[in-house]
Amino acid sequence: MTLVAVSLPGLAALGALLFTWMQVGQASKELRISEHGQITDRFNAAVGNLGTQSMDVRLGGIYALQRIMQDSARDHPTVVSVLAAFAQQHAGSSAESLKAPLGGTYDHAPKPDVRAAIATLARRDLRHDAGTVIDLSSTDLRGLHFPGKAPIALPGVSLYEADLRWAYLNGADLQKAYLNNANLDAAFLERADLRGAQLQGASLSSTTLKRANLRGADLTCGNLLLDAETGELVERTDCVNLDHASLDGADLRDAKMSDTNLSNATLNGADLRGADLSRSNLTNADFRGAKLAGVKLAGATRTGAIGLPQED
Repeated sequence: MTLVAVSLPGLAALGALLFTWMQVGQASKELRISEHGQITDRFNAAVGNLGTQSMDVRLGGIYALQRIMQDSARDHPTVVSVLAAFAQQHAGSSAESLKAPLGGTYDHAPKPDVRAAIATLARRDLRHDAGTVIDLSSTDLRGLHFPGKAPIALPGVSLYEADLRWAYLNGADLQKAYLNNANLDAAFLERADLRGAQLQGASLSSTTLKRANLRGADLTCGNLLLDAETGELVERTDCVNLDHASLDGADLRDAKMSDTNLSNATLNGADLRGADLSRSNLTNADFRGAKLAGVKLAGATRTGAIGLPQED
């Protein structure tokens, strides 16, 4: 009888503790549901703002989505996709912009809302991407630049056939970016990280790539094309153009650069160990101080080039 009397208060306390735990769990569940509902409402409102005619309201929608990315890792990939689609739609088509000549100076820049959307993407928390790929292909991004000094991170971004002339991307993380057939003439990519990037058929005339990391990048002509008239596969003729480009101090180890146009380019102190420059046009290129161990130069045009070994 004494044992039962002692046990009853303990059982009562245990029951009270269990009841409290269940109440706390239920409250936490209801709180999460409420928070998810609030985020959904915020998301719908922000997306609605992106479709308005007012620039100010669109900017407000972009910044609201930025806050949602910070508050909800679950919704982060969706917000990334929405912002990328918005930027691609509102930036305009590169098919139209590329009809305009480069010129000696350039004052074009994407609209403020497009810049804000891409800046948000470039400064997101990459850990929450969940495999999301940012698609900015075939877009007019002439003169793209990012205010402030925060790092620009767009690894794996698709910029296929994008117009990036005069873009300011110094120090950008573009590892494994897809830049095939993109136009980067006169762009600034000093110290940019382009390791493993795909640059097949890209144009980089007069582009600044000083101290950029292009290790393992693919700057070849790309794949064979299907001739529309004959139906036969033919070699591409729009190989990578790097004429007058500045590659001083660049890391080009193991880069694939066969058939590349490097005429009048400067590569002072560049690291080209193991790079493939077969059949490239190296006319008047400056290789002084470059590391050339294992570089492949078979069939390359070396007329007027400085700092290269004698032809075999």
